[in-house]
Formats: sequence, structure tokens, C-alpha cells
Amino acid sequence: MTESEQLLERVAAKARSTRPWGWSSLPEPVDGEAPARAEAALGFPLPALLTELYLRIGDGGFGPEYGLLPLLDHDPSGEPAAVAQYLANRDSGAKDPDWPWPEGVLPISHWGCAMYACVDCRTPQATVLLFEPNAGDVDHAWYVDAPSLADWLRTWTEGTGWYEETSEGPEPTPWTDLPLRTGRRPVPTGTSPAPAS
Repeated sequence: MTESEQLLERVAAKARSTRPWGWSSLPEPVDGEAPARAEAALGFPLPALLTELYLRIGDGGFGPEYGLLPLLDHDPSGEPAAVAQYLANRDSGAKDPDWPWPEGVLPISHWGCAMYACVDCRTPQATVLLFEPNAGDVDHAWYVDAPSLADWLRTWTEGTGWYEETSEGPEPTPWTDLPLRTGRRPVPTGTSPAPAS
């Protein structure tokens, strides 16, 4: 059995035994055509591991905090699905250049308070980013939560994520690729971005 298969088994076992806030039961997996429909709407491929989560475990409803968003349909709390959330964020970012949304960064889990875990679908390892806009500016809103989706899932199954009360795991670090991915000029560390004119 491959390492990826072992991880999927651990995720499935935990998904069956825990329910994030707002979910009464684990949703059925998506149909076999759903990932292709999602990719057509997004304009980029989904990471293989993310696709397997939706195809084999469930259409959201498992994972840290509020759990994974559904891929294409709203969740029970009314939170938009991952694809709809990405498209809305890209549209909003195009209208407000002070808050651009990077291409290929798919929100997969809502943390509450406008925070999202997102998968960078443009990286081979599917880096998981934390979008935390409450600091008030986009230059201080993006963090690397885990170097890969596999690492992010592993910390959830092992209970070692930064969000766990008893965890002493590393905190997310600033995502330095934001300027490259959005065309924004980087803001020097320790300073605030210049006000819009």
C-alpha cells in the first residue's frame, strides 16, 4: 500500500468518527464526473490527493474546524462550495485591487471569521495556505499552513495542527509568493502597506 493510500485510509477513519461544526453526517462522495466539472469551471486541474478526498471520502464535512467545503454544492450551513468560493474571490479581487485573490489558490475549508484554508493548485505538492484577512491588509493576510496537502491532512489525523489546543506544532509562516502571484509590490517586513490614493 502506498503512503498516499495509507493517508487516505487514516483520513477516512477520522472522517467517519468526527463531525465538524454544522455537519450532522458525512456527505456521500462526489460522482466521478464532478472533478472534471470543477476543473472546467476553475480553469486549472485539482491536485490528485484533493480529488481523491472528494471521490473516496465525502463531498466535504470532514477535516479541521468547519471541515472541507463541498466541491460544487453549498454545505448545510450555506457556506459556498469550494469552486463557487474561488470564483467569487477572484471576481471580488478583480474589482478591488487592494485585495487580489491569487490564481489557482482554491479555498477548501472555512475557519470562521473570514479565514480559509486554501490549496495552491499551482504547486506540485499542493501547498496549503491560510488566508487570514483580519489584520486589515492583503500583505499580512496570507500564510503557509502546511508545505503540502498531505502534511496538512497528516497533522489533522494526528491532532498536531497549530489549531489544536494541546499542539505545540509550528505556527503558519508568511507566504512570500503573494507579490509574484498577484503582481503586488512586496511590503517590507514590519511596515504597513501604503494607503491607496
